[in-house]
Amino acid sequence: MSQEQPETVILLPQALELEEAVLGAMLVDRSAIEETIEVLTTKVFYKREHQLIFNAIREVYIDSERVDMLTISQYLKAKGDHEKAGGDLKIIELTQKVATGAHVDFHSKILLQKFIQREIIAVSNDLNRKAYEEGVDALELIDKAYNKLNTLSDSTIKPREVSFGSVLEEVRDKAKKIYRNEITPGLPTPIALLTSVSGGWRNGELIILAARPGMGKTAFALKSALQTAKNNIPTAFFCLEMSKETLVSRMVSMETRIPIKKFNKEGLSPEGDAIFVQHQRVLESLPIEVDDTADLSIEQFQIKAKRLKNKKGVKIIFVDYLQLMSSKGSGNREQEISKISRGLKKVAKELELPVIALSQLSRLVETRGGSKRPLLSDLRESGAIEQDADVVSFLYRPEYYGLTEWDDDDDYTPCAGQAECIIAKNRNGSLSRVRMKFEGEYTLFSDLHSDVQREQDRETVREIPPEESPQFIQGIDPKDAF
Repeated sequence: MSQEQPETVILLPQALELEEAVLGAMLVDRSAIEETIEVLTTKVFYKREHQLIFNAIREVYIDSERVDMLTISQYLKAKGDHEKAGGDLKIIELTQKVATGAHVDFHSKILLQKFIQREIIAVSNDLNRKAYEEGVDALELIDKAYNKLNTLSDSTIKPREVSFGSVLEEVRDKAKKIYRNEITPGLPTPIALLTSVSGGWRNGELIILAARPGMGKTAFALKSALQTAKNNIPTAFFCLEMSKETLVSRMVSMETRIPIKKFNKEGLSPEGDAIFVQHQRVLESLPIEVDDTADLSIEQFQIKAKRLKNKKGVKIIFVDYLQLMSSKGSGNREQEISKISRGLKKVAKELELPVIALSQLSRLVETRGGSKRPLLSDLRESGAIEQDADVVSFLYRPEYYGLTEWDDDDDYTPCAGQAECIIAKNRNGSLSRVRMKFEGEYTLFSDLHSDVQREQDRETVREIPPEESPQFIQGIDPKDAF
């Protein structure tokens, strides 16, 4: 008759002897406390006794009292934790484990590793349990896993301290390189003059590009994506409104100057196909990732963005457009938009890249008398979007409203085939208006003038004076707007 095999007990990752060594070092060497208190937390210790003693050492140290066996014993008694922590005998034993805190830094790192292992196991077990539940939202589960692991990373990997002087030197060096045109503050926009004036698309920023339907915001975003990809910058384009085939055909039209109608109405002639083939090899090598998920939630977007950053090295993301995104359990539409805009900003900040999100404007633009230039108040559900955005830009084509001349130009300059990018909010720069060329046949935005004239154009860029700024018009002093 076979004997039953004893049940195997699997212990969680732990290092109790090192926990005692670290606590002992903290009790006998004040410098050991300074080494560990910024690195370790109470939860890092596995044994409950050790957690209580570490917490006592930390609190006594923070209160600027002397840390020794007596003060720690008194603190534990005052909290009612003396016996739970093992009493005075335990504290005495800890001080006998080590003579100095010489190796406390090395020991602390091992304890941190064991804690991280335990937390990963706990997260995995929780996900495993929830994955068996009926009706579980798998995508939401993935997002929770990302968030928990990110929180774990943020709480255990402490930022490196640097001196103010060293940062000053970095700031100076970067500014000098920008002056010498060796680098730009951000990634290039499709308009050279706009890049020069604004500094380009900057990492960590949420940039809102808003316009009324028909103004060309998708075209501008597509041209922007092409521009970054042609500079060998991995780019992601999320299009919720049109299919990837339509999106790519518009990009091809921009690059080949084959009219867009050839792709969706008239068809491609042999001559047009030959032009297509000439450009195909270059276009298909561009580092652009296209996602045309129609009903994309902000939760799905966050997961996809993190994967694209990790797997494809994506450095800039475009979203067309914000109001077509959704969010789970957000209450009314205003709350939903607020959650979406915060989610977009969170992605930009966490992944350290620019997120350019297109946005619709309300119909108030059409009904307003006088100039049809958009204002910040024209943003649909503008409160949250305006608040979360680092930059808000509007596209404006006066020709769309039947105008033949620019309505703010004393020289009555013709506006046919032209557009304007209005920077109405800019946390890290000035407000300005930059004009550009627009060719509707190819839905193509480009520089208004040649390279030779561009430096002269920079001198004539119209910076928006305070009295004409969107904030001033809405009764907000510009200096209080950022």
